[in-house]
Amino acid sequence: MIRGVHTMFYSSSPEELRAFIRDKLGLRCTDVGDGWLIFDIPEAYMGCHPSEAEDGKLSGTHNISFYYDDIRKTVDELSSRGVEFTEGISDQGYGLVTHFKMPGDFTVQLYQPRYEKRFH
Repeated sequence: MIRGVHTMFYSSSPEELRAFIRDKLGLRCTDVGDGWLIFDIPEAYMGCHPSEAEDGKLSGTHNISFYYDDIRKTVDELSSRGVEFTEGISDQGYGLVTHFKMPGDFTVQLYQPRYEKRFH
């Protein structure tokens, strides 16, 4: 039985990215050797969306997002830790959304979902 999902970021700055996720985003981790950090993710969702070429989301595209219960409070907290946001918070229907930069040329979505998770 599947117990979870393992996600990965491939980065030109892996040490800096690991420190960012640990120190700025505050995710707990295990050092599995030589500074290689594996992060504990408290829960996950997975969606399957249609590809839409006009939006640049071709088949085979994937995405990693972080979500929180209170996006405004989270943006304030992360900003105080030096996280750089690329835009303000906007209503995208499924939730309140913004994006932030991470080391290695990543821009990642942060959102507050409007839906409830069915299984916990």
